[in-house]
Amino acid sequence: MIETRGGFLISQIKQIQGRIFGRLLIEAGIEEFNGAQGRILYVLWQEDDLPIVELAKRTGLAKTTLTGMLDRLESQGHVARCYDARDRRQIRIRLTPQARKLEQKYQEVSDDMSRLFYRGFTDEEILALDNGLEKILRNLETEEGGGHKSPRS
Repeated sequence: MIETRGGFLISQIKQIQGRIFGRLLIEAGIEEFNGAQGRILYVLWQEDDLPIVELAKRTGLAKTTLTGMLDRLESQGHVARCYDARDRRQIRIRLTPQARKLEQKYQEVSDDMSRLFYRGFTDEEILALDNGLEKILRNLETEEGGGHKSPRS
């Protein structure tokens, strides 16, 4: 295999992106939550009323990390934990009206971030990059789920 730097570059991008995204949120007047909490809200804006297990899967956060973040979002009045009507052992996460009011501003910041990400890219380059990243994500999800042996085997 050729020598690559993809993992290192992705890690650097994640760190720098987090700092820039946080700054953009503050500049947009969104101080109610941070970028990581925004990822949770973003998923819920796409589909509300999700079980914690599904929310963890869609955000890529470990359940223990997610639980702490949900505690903060709940204390800030952005989400509510509700028992599933069919299975009271399962807790679902729902957005509050307060969180719904922030969606448009958050989307504008997210759009600004996308413009920064893809500045100077052609449409074809954007699609190729997104497809490659999705493939990497699927590979890692399969590995995390125990679907494959070590990459060296």
